[in-house]
Amino acid sequence: MNTDIENLFKDKVLGHPAGLFVLFFTEMWERFSYYGMRALLVMFFTASIMDEGWGWPREWAYAIFGTYTSLVYLSTMLGGYFADNVIGIRKAVVVGALLMTLGHGAMAIETPFFIYTGLTLLVFGSGFFKPNMTSIISEMYAGKSEKKDGAYTIFYMGVNAGAFLGILLCGYLGEKIGWSWGFGVAGIFMLFGLLQFWLIQGIFGDIGKGAKNKNVDVLDEVLDTTKPSDKTDEVKRNPFTGVQKILIAVSSVLGLLWIFNDPISKISEGKYNVFPFEFAGISGSTVAIIAAFLIFIALLVMRIPKYDKVTRDRMLAVMFFAFVTIFFWAIFEQSPSSLTIFAKDYTDRVLEGSAGMIFKIANTLMTIVPLGIITWVLFLLFKKTFAKYKWSNLFLALSFAIIWYIALWMLNEEFQKDTAEIPASWFSVLNSLYIITLAPLFSKWWESKYNPNANMKWAIGMGLLGLGMAVIAIGADGIEPGAKTASVSIIWLILVYLFHTMGELCVSPVALSYVSKLVPGRMIAFMFGIWYLAVAIGMKLAGVFAESSESIAQEEGLSSFFWLLTFVSFGLAVLSAVLYPVIKKLMHGVK
Repeated sequence: MNTDIENLFKDKVLGHPAGLFVLFFTEMWERFSYYGMRALLVMFFTASIMDEGWGWPREWAYAIFGTYTSLVYLSTMLGGYFADNVIGIRKAVVVGALLMTLGHGAMAIETPFFIYTGLTLLVFGSGFFKPNMTSIISEMYAGKSEKKDGAYTIFYMGVNAGAFLGILLCGYLGEKIGWSWGFGVAGIFMLFGLLQFWLIQGIFGDIGKGAKNKNVDVLDEVLDTTKPSDKTDEVKRNPFTGVQKILIAVSSVLGLLWIFNDPISKISEGKYNVFPFEFAGISGSTVAIIAAFLIFIALLVMRIPKYDKVTRDRMLAVMFFAFVTIFFWAIFEQSPSSLTIFAKDYTDRVLEGSAGMIFKIANTLMTIVPLGIITWVLFLLFKKTFAKYKWSNLFLALSFAIIWYIALWMLNEEFQKDTAEIPASWFSVLNSLYIITLAPLFSKWWESKYNPNANMKWAIGMGLLGLGMAVIAIGADGIEPGAKTASVSIIWLILVYLFHTMGELCVSPVALSYVSKLVPGRMIAFMFGIWYLAVAIGMKLAGVFAESSESIAQEEGLSSFFWLLTFVSFGLAVLSAVLYPVIKKLMHGVK
């Protein structure tokens, strides 16, 4: 029995170790800062100089946003490696939080040097922070598998609470007061999260204190091929050859150069371009990413047939799910890009009379009720930890005092006005609100006899994604090609976020679970890396899709863009459903 873990369970909050709620609040402030900044980024870049923005074309903003979000996911592999092999999980969390605090602070200055520096710090900070919070939970609950699902559910609520409050408050401050206020407040609460975690980390005992692996070759660790199989893992070994490692390096370098070159070449208007050539009428940048993709496919073709039949088949199933997931995130992540611009420029956000009052009351309840519940959880944590970790609790209390002040000030400001103007960023909070509301229902569904198989979950998720895009396409139908403004009803955005959130609940929470079930233990790290690579590709593709929305809107109307994404979603939903017998056979009994 691990006495260190047993000691964690002596002081409980809501049936779980107090340390879980330390992670809950640390993650909540990190998500607050990340989503709060993210909600403003595209609007800041595209706002006119008169509105203190940079006055960029939307294509430039979409390109840099896609690069930023994709690098956030790619950096998790670097952060995970350093945590496991160099500095340990807890130090990695602290380093990540510090980098993100500095990043948000830099962005509040709003000059090009500081904006780009801030985004760079945020990328690396997220890479160190994001994968290691869940690693601490995993170690905390070692041998307590019956309580692990509940722990991750609580933690997931912290994620969504932070996203909800960050978009709501940073979005309001950025749009109504000034961009630097939104960016700066995101940094302040990231600092609070850092201080709270740093001052209370003794509560975790030795968990995550040091690096788990030492003196391991970097590439071999990432590829997870040199470690001997344990007795329970009889899968035939398939080590990477020197040539395959070179191909991996070439594909990775080409992919990274393309990710960076896409926004740089556009923003510099061709002055800086890593691929300044054409081949058969195709731009050098496009040639580079196609080459990287073909090399990657060639690697899969070389490697997968060499595994035993069961492992090979299950890896093919993972590849199919990863392929669908790329397009899921590419379409879902229109939220902070094309859908936010749709809310800002094409939606009638001014509500008068009874409609305005209904919104003010609803917005008040949406703000006060979650804050009240989280404050109650905070009080329960105080009772267990204040005596031993006074300073951590005082910083946490101060952060909540400030958040309550900002929230009440915001609500009071809005009630003083005769009309209600909904911030464009506000619609993004609906995703977190719907998740908090609907997640328990979907959890019950997954536990019932009507629990769909993996293929059908992806099919349902893509179908709901398509339904959401069909809704917004119908709403945008009256917008003329080339129009810069319109006054579409807010109901279309409310519905699109509802359908998209239900789609997310079908795909996102179960994705990594299936990866862990389908691949051998010694290959988990490598396949998780592949999965995060798929998500990163989806994030960058989201920016590419959003960029194409501008040319399509000019020529055929914005509705055509949303219809295109609708057909892609429905097509992949049908494909997932039709291939069910094939994928079921490839999974060899995994459910």
